[in-house]
Amino acid sequence: MTVPAGAGTVWSWVTDLPRMGELSPENVGGRWLDGTGPALGARFRGRNENGALRWWTRVRVVVFEPERRFAFDVRTPFGSRVSRWEYVLTPAPGGCVVTENWYRIGSWIVRKFMGPRVTGRADRPGYNAESIEYTLAALKARAEEQAAAA
Repeated sequence: MTVPAGAGTVWSWVTDLPRMGELSPENVGGRWLDGTGPALGARFRGRNENGALRWWTRVRVVVFEPERRFAFDVRTPFGSRVSRWEYVLTPAPGGCVVTENWYRIGSWIVRKFMGPRVTGRADRPGYNAESIEYTLAALKARAEEQAAAA
């Protein structure tokens, strides 16, 4: 999706995981561990909700290319791999193109049993496709609001 903001601005938004809840329909934020903040190898504890269901995840930043690519791996509290999320920013006239990718990683036990019970989402790929659209639209709306206020 083309977002009417520069890659540096959008980069600051997608790497601000504690505030990701402002852009995501499921994530409600979290906190950086060890006082690191966004950096390669940094660790984060994410918080998520779906109605009355609440859970947390372990996150580690695995790709950190400023203003270009940001990716993090997600694990269960028990350490099982779950997924990788990635943001790719490409400069474009009037802003940048933002691509959000989700990769399913992990065992079938997590996919078939643990995930649906913990999150209440039986169709994780379908839900995440909708979640990506929601997050990209929220990024675009934030950029438009800031442009209108300037």
